[in-house]
Amino acid sequence: MSTLVAKNQSSAETVVPRLENGDSLTRAEFERRYNAMPGVKKAELIEGIVYMPSPARHQNHGKPQSDIIGWISYYAAHTASVEPSDNATVRLDFDNEPQPDALLRILPDRGGQTADSEDDFIVGAPEFVAEITASSASYDRNQKKDAYRRNGVREYLLWLTEESRLE
Repeated sequence: MSTLVAKNQSSAETVVPRLENGDSLTRAEFERRYNAMPGVKKAELIEGIVYMPSPARHQNHGKPQSDIIGWISYYAAHTASVEPSDNATVRLDFDNEPQPDALLRILPDRGGQTADSEDDFIVGAPEFVAEITASSASYDRNQKKDAYRRNGVREYLLWLTEESRLE
């Protein structure tokens, strides 16, 4: 396992193991390693396992994600008390910290089931989550879906781009 060297506030160096796809970690350890790797663009903790997806392709991911964001943004603009987000990290529980492609939540002060952490993360289950999937269909359909369901996500949309269908 490779490691990273990070400086803490007292300027002493500490060794932080590199975040690797497949690591089994607590949410706290996942965040510690993720924060020590500024070059990592996306990593998720699902059921205590680290997933680091491959680069996103345009037709199979980027364009469909843009379409979903447009759709939920339009909905939010015409519906009081809701807020959309794109690729925001969500602290579901101690074993799950996904970064859904799109989400829509009822605002916390309007009865929603999420809160905002002091460090600007969403805590709790958004009411709606959408995942655009090609290469990640297996864990989006299984582990991630189970984690969302168990934590109270009310609606989960899975866009299977290579199959041209929605679940």
